[in-house]
Amino acid sequence: MERLCGPELPFWVANQTLHTDQPDLPVCFQLSVLSWLPCIYLWAVSPLYIFYLKKNNKGYIMMSIMNRFKTVFGLLLWVVCWTDLFYTFHETQQGMSQPPIFFITPLVMGMTMLLATFLIQFERLRGVQSSGILFIFWFLSVLCAIVPFRSKILLASSQVEVTDTLRFTTFYFYFGLVVLELILCCFNEKPPLFSNVVTDPNVCPESTAGFLSTITFWWFTSLAVKGFKMPLEAKDLWSLNQRDSSKAMVPKLLKEWEKEQAKSKSKQNLSNDVVYSKPPPSANNHTGGENGTSPEEVEVLLSNPKSVPRRPSFLRSLVRAFGPYFLIGSAYKLLQDVITFVNPQLLRMLISFIKQKGVPDWWGYSLAFLMFFTAFLQTLILHQHFQYCFITGMHVRTALIGAIYRKSLVITNAAKRSSTVGEVVNLMSVDAQRFVDLTTFLNMLWSAPLQIMLALYFLWQNLGPSVLAGVAVMILLIPFNAVIAMKSRAYQVEQMQHKDSRIKLMNEILNGIKVLKLYAWENSFKEKVLAIRQKELNVLKKAAYLGALSTMAWTSAPFLVALTTFAVYVTVDKNNILDAEKAFVSLSLFNILRFPLNMLPQVISSLVQTSVSLKRIQNFLSHDELDPNSVDRKNAASDFSVSVVNGKFTWAKEDSPVLRDINVLVPQGSLLAVVGHVGCGKSSLISALLGEMEKLEGDVSIRGSVAYVPQQAWIQNATLRDNILFGKAYNEQKYGCVLEACALTPDLEVLPGGDMTEIGEKGINLSGGQRQRVSLARALYSDADVYLLDDPLSAVDAHVSKHIFDNLIGPEGALKGKTRILVTHGISYLPQVDNIVVMVDGRVSEMGSHQELLKQNGAFAEFLRNYALEDMIEDEAPEEMIHDEDLFPEDTLSNHIDMVDTEPGINEAKRKFIRQISIISADGETPKSRSVRRHGCSQRKHPEPQEKKQPQGMEKLIQAETTETGRVKLKVYLEYAKAVGLLLSVLICILYGCQSAAAIGANIWLSEWTNDALKNHTEDNVNMRVGVYAALGITQGVLVMISSFTLAMGNIGAARKLHHNLLANKLQTVQSFYDTTPIGRILNRFSKDIFVIDESLPSTVLMFLFTFFVSLSTMIVIISSTPIFAVVIAPLAFVYIFVQLYPC
Repeated sequence: MERLCGPELPFWVANQTLHTDQPDLPVCFQLSVLSWLPCIYLWAVSPLYIFYLKKNNKGYIMMSIMNRFKTVFGLLLWVVCWTDLFYTFHETQQGMSQPPIFFITPLVMGMTMLLATFLIQFERLRGVQSSGILFIFWFLSVLCAIVPFRSKILLASSQVEVTDTLRFTTFYFYFGLVVLELILCCFNEKPPLFSNVVTDPNVCPESTAGFLSTITFWWFTSLAVKGFKMPLEAKDLWSLNQRDSSKAMVPKLLKEWEKEQAKSKSKQNLSNDVVYSKPPPSANNHTGGENGTSPEEVEVLLSNPKSVPRRPSFLRSLVRAFGPYFLIGSAYKLLQDVITFVNPQLLRMLISFIKQKGVPDWWGYSLAFLMFFTAFLQTLILHQHFQYCFITGMHVRTALIGAIYRKSLVITNAAKRSSTVGEVVNLMSVDAQRFVDLTTFLNMLWSAPLQIMLALYFLWQNLGPSVLAGVAVMILLIPFNAVIAMKSRAYQVEQMQHKDSRIKLMNEILNGIKVLKLYAWENSFKEKVLAIRQKELNVLKKAAYLGALSTMAWTSAPFLVALTTFAVYVTVDKNNILDAEKAFVSLSLFNILRFPLNMLPQVISSLVQTSVSLKRIQNFLSHDELDPNSVDRKNAASDFSVSVVNGKFTWAKEDSPVLRDINVLVPQGSLLAVVGHVGCGKSSLISALLGEMEKLEGDVSIRGSVAYVPQQAWIQNATLRDNILFGKAYNEQKYGCVLEACALTPDLEVLPGGDMTEIGEKGINLSGGQRQRVSLARALYSDADVYLLDDPLSAVDAHVSKHIFDNLIGPEGALKGKTRILVTHGISYLPQVDNIVVMVDGRVSEMGSHQELLKQNGAFAEFLRNYALEDMIEDEAPEEMIHDEDLFPEDTLSNHIDMVDTEPGINEAKRKFIRQISIISADGETPKSRSVRRHGCSQRKHPEPQEKKQPQGMEKLIQAETTETGRVKLKVYLEYAKAVGLLLSVLICILYGCQSAAAIGANIWLSEWTNDALKNHTEDNVNMRVGVYAALGITQGVLVMISSFTLAMGNIGAARKLHHNLLANKLQTVQSFYDTTPIGRILNRFSKDIFVIDESLPSTVLMFLFTFFVSLSTMIVIISSTPIFAVVIAPLAFVYIFVQLYPC
């Protein structure tokens, strides 16, 4: 530095800097290091930052007054810096030569100010409201300028007159402008034009928060204050950030997964390519070549049959989708790890300062401030790291649930056999949650080894080669942890299999709960569930015992490392004395070592569990999907609306075909009936047209949109109107015509809220006929081009069926002009259809008009003979009964079909009675009168539509799910303690208290050991000191193991009891509860909540007990050595309790 500053300006003067009560830094140091540090930072980060801004354009911000001030101040700073530069040139011309530092520093600083001014404007053009890069730059500039600020004041006060007036003045101009830039940088610019922030009335303040607000989480304060005043509800939350929504996350993951699948398929195709090399013909006409190798052998050799096709890696897709964002959190973690090791060095310097006499007091104050500042900085950085990890975990979970749900809608029927409903539920609830749990501490995979290496490096400097003994202990613990991890993985796979089976059975029970209760099968199915649960708990118990061993290992590891290191250190050489500095600095490093040694096995265990979940999810997402192109929906050239040519279909590729030789051509606007015996393939034909079956051969095309009405109507938990509209806009006239055509108008007079009546899950408060008519109304309102009707008239009465056919499906119905394919058993409607397809054993036996098929006297004629008598009886019976509409409402039996279906005896008696009445009344009836009554349904004049009924005072059928707010009540903790067992809970607390007492004893004994160095008793007491210290540590490890085993037993007992109580309660709950509660909500209690009780809650309880007793033991040790600390405990406790209650 002498070349830059010259001989008159030394770079470092120890007596001027350290060994004085008025410390100051030399001018050369100020002009070089302090001036260049902010400049180096800004020039280093600018290229990456500019690249980032080019890639992320958030919009355009209009130039505000604040932005103008920033720009002007930046230009003034450039002028001030270069004023010093030109003044130096002026001095040179005047013969006063200055060192090069006076040229270089103003030049570098001036160019840096121009760069900062450019970034101010570039950020505005890219929509950046608050800049963290520039904030750090201005903060460093102010921080580095404080020392020259003080130095110049001291220099001016010691002199009669300021010698260098211009530089003195320009510096204070510079300092003032930098402070102003820093203050302005604390405020936000306006949001970019046309951004979501402007349009969203409830935008999350995080999106507009400045750098300071983001780094300190100040943007969250308003919600925390609101939560302190009153319990928070869902409506109090802000809108979700666009980048966090499933709309953004799910496509992002699926895009990467599709890329990975495409890459895997392309590589697989390349590997399957066979290179055929034909040898040249030989003169002797032999088939072999010169070496006797046949062409077949060459082909086999070149095809490489042993090559295994590469499977797509879902992990690679996850890394590509969410890895870059996660790496920002990793960078914070790296910075925090480095800062962690500053405190032990500061502690060493503080102990050294206390030992020395006659040193300046400002050393101690500076060291104390630096220890506080590093801890504060470490906290800020660590929480930013966790924020990025939590957000990444949320993104991964959101994307996984969306991807799994989407996949469950499109997998083939063969895949549905292997992936049960229970497995899909577990994939979305349990397996997806494991990624969230892992993401929080995933960085420990590289951070833990880094911290261990740094700790061992500093320990080597402190204790020398004795540290190798501690390294040996850690190496010996690696196989132990590896065995535990391998066994844990095996248990995890087995447990998830049992969990899938249990959830599958619970899903079947809840779907058939009505039948189960009517037949009093509760106890039988309860025993089945409990048998599976017992297997699950047995596996969980083994895993818990392994976890207890692992807990003992990671608790004892730091102590064993410290014990072996200290013991070897004092025994290998008599000159090695364990004094306070070595012991407590080493303990500080061992405490740092404790966290990575504790966390690494847990992260490995979590990684093992997540790898199982990853494999399960990958297998599920790798299932074959239904081919969306199996049905051509863009065929505009054909004259037919629906066409199937030489079709062969199956439900699974490995199964035999269900439909063969299917040739169906349906002209535009025609009505096609599909008839045949039960099981002949009528519904399968509809499924094939929908693309739900595997197409083996042939071509299928449908022109236009499709509406499908299944045999079993699908009803949403919504109002009747919402079920019909199905997301489409409400048109009153069209809506009224739909209700009339589907015979729903009389039902609206019966329903308590009219068409605004809430329909329960699966249409529980509608009859079977009403559900089917709502399904038909939804299809009609959709105004599709093609209608696929799978026997929709089977669930309604004959007279209602007649009304629907005449007014909706038939030649003069509302669907006149639309293409309709009707699967039916009602032969009375067949003369009115355009064409008929007769299905026999999965083939199209006949196709033609009604008259043509009758003349052929084939399968259709046989079908008519089988169904004619039954259809005539069922068709005529209700007509003969309905003489008075007021006496017999239109859908009397339909309104009670659920009751009739569950009472076979009553149903049969009613049918016999109806048939008797129909035979008696048919005797004196003329065909004309019968025809009039047959059309009475359509001719009847309905009353004028009344004013829409409002469900005034009517309770909501499906209540919204509620959650407890505020603090967790003491009763909840007591309930869990009772489930564990009160005596066992007390015993667990006592055991944890004893292990903490052993830890306190070990620390006190170590303190006494270090005092031997002052009394010169080190050689006499070495064996005793080491022996007692080892005994206390081993006692602590044994107590940890016993307490962990006991806690595991208690947690498993609690899990068994709570699940048993939940299952018994739900099976004994009245049927009305299931009618008004969604099955998914109940299933969630048995999947996600039981998972929390089984796995999440035990680890939380373990962490709470460990933290509580460690904190208690720490306070006891501090109070025993420094009693005055007891005065501080009460205020600190108040602050901590207040902080804990504040955001509730």
